[in-house]
Amino acid sequence: MEQEQKLRQLRSKAEELPRTSGVYLMKDDAGKIVYIGKAKNLQKRVLSYLTGSRDIKTRMLVSKISSVESIVTSNEYEALLLENNLIKKWKPHYNINLKDGKSYPVIRITNEAYPRVIRTRRVIRDGSEYFGPFADVTKVDMYLELIEKLYPLRKCRGPMKSRYAPCLYYHIGRCSAPCAGKISREEYLAIVEKVRQLLKGNTKDLLRSLREQMQAAAAQKRFEEAAELRDAMAAVESSHLPQEVQDFLQPTRDYVACVMRQHIISFSVFHMREGKVTDRQLHRGESFGDEEEALASFLGQYYRDADEFPEIVFVSHGSDTEMLEHLLKDLTGRKISVRNPKQGKHLRIMKMVLENASMDVKRREKAEGNLPALEELQKVLQLPSLPVRIEGFDISQLSGKYPVASMVSFLNGRPKNSEYRKFHVKSLHGRVDDYESLREVTARRYTRLVNEKLPLPDLVLIDGGKGQVQAVREILLALGLKTLPVIGLAKEYDEIHLPDASSPLRLPENSEALKILQAVRDETHRFAVTFHKSLREQDTSFSLLESVPGIGPGRSTKLMTTFGSLENIAEAGAEELSRQTGMPEHTAEHVIEKLNSYFSQR
Repeated sequence: MEQEQKLRQLRSKAEELPRTSGVYLMKDDAGKIVYIGKAKNLQKRVLSYLTGSRDIKTRMLVSKISSVESIVTSNEYEALLLENNLIKKWKPHYNINLKDGKSYPVIRITNEAYPRVIRTRRVIRDGSEYFGPFADVTKVDMYLELIEKLYPLRKCRGPMKSRYAPCLYYHIGRCSAPCAGKISREEYLAIVEKVRQLLKGNTKDLLRSLREQMQAAAAQKRFEEAAELRDAMAAVESSHLPQEVQDFLQPTRDYVACVMRQHIISFSVFHMREGKVTDRQLHRGESFGDEEEALASFLGQYYRDADEFPEIVFVSHGSDTEMLEHLLKDLTGRKISVRNPKQGKHLRIMKMVLENASMDVKRREKAEGNLPALEELQKVLQLPSLPVRIEGFDISQLSGKYPVASMVSFLNGRPKNSEYRKFHVKSLHGRVDDYESLREVTARRYTRLVNEKLPLPDLVLIDGGKGQVQAVREILLALGLKTLPVIGLAKEYDEIHLPDASSPLRLPENSEALKILQAVRDETHRFAVTFHKSLREQDTSFSLLESVPGIGPGRSTKLMTTFGSLENIAEAGAEELSRQTGMPEHTAEHVIEKLNSYFSQR
């Protein structure tokens, strides 16, 4: 087997590596670095990827590599530093690359002569004030809506420019129009101070004022205004958002935790400044080391380019905190203490940080699909690599009319809707020929991928039997894609047809690998039929409209473009049709009569 032969060659090369500390660089067939790691013992570490019982994530990495190179260092710390520098330079696909996951929103009072109040996820050190962070975005929006109603501040971005007349926001009570001189700066800043107190949770005076205004409005029988003030009081009481984590220790601190399952890893970072959590972040990546190794790599990348630095970093993993301190000092030029929280408030905060990372990993696992099923599929089909990306094709036509094809894409066993494609089959000229249709659309698809040097799928699935598979195989061979696997899944008995097999393959009904193939096949069929049906309906719609005297191709196109469907045209009425399209009203009446007759007979 080709894969086994490659493994033997890699093991042979790994046995020649030195048994000293250093960095190893794994490369793919094209010589591109796909993973960089450090090791106390290079030979032992690299062989661990290639021998014994390996988990799914390791097998997936190994399937992508063709060679391994190494750089020897004097000690493990030098290996860690070199690894960090090389990862920054080469950005390998399977290393931690600091992909942002999610920063929690904060409310910002800008540092301007006439401040604004906005929601943001970025903390800019320009003297602005920040309140939060808050996990519930809907409540933050409720807060901002309340501020708009009670304390109308300016909306325009950037430095305020003088205006002759205020904008629309002033006239609807959502802006105090300092730009037009409708309020002095002292009065404006007094409003900002009220916003500041509201965001700090000091709402007692505000509620008393609102209650007095509501009672006065009710006494004067201004009931609509009283109701609005009552709703504002309810909003103030319900939208109070206290700080979720707060203490009064002075040292600036970061809490960094990582959670890893298979190759998926997420890092959660909490910033503690002036006794409050000022920022929470999630970063995502893939890793083929352990959590301790991944966290060390993350810390180096995260703080190397940081704008500010804490005095203390608490970490969820990492027994050698002295080495991590040394690394951060070399990368940042600053002394940053690194600690493992063991008890008390720091441990309680770390548990919360870990929970944030764990929840993100669970979300990603659900989104990224079923790796065990893909591994089973690779094994039963004897594929050269894990079928992470599968593309499926199906043909739909009716007696040679409207021949179309669909292509769907599955990533990690899940539909990737953004990569679906539709094809009008152009070469048949009224003939019915599924084989020729498949030749045409797969030739168009893979000629483009080859010419534009775009990634190829790991597996091509055809909705059909051996004849359809052979038709597509001819095209792939002609394009020089002889190693691109193609199979067919017939509807009857769910038999798998392989190009060179004398008989089809049948998997157990409960096979997870079969379920993925069925999902791809069924989705290609659904997508093709839906496309074909829309073309038939569109053709019927135009034919029906053009059967009305005075309606030609131009007006039928105008009607369908304006209203979207026959149902919408019928509901609009003759007067609206005439107004929207410019046709005479008596012609529009004929259209409505025709459509009513058509719908009554359906």
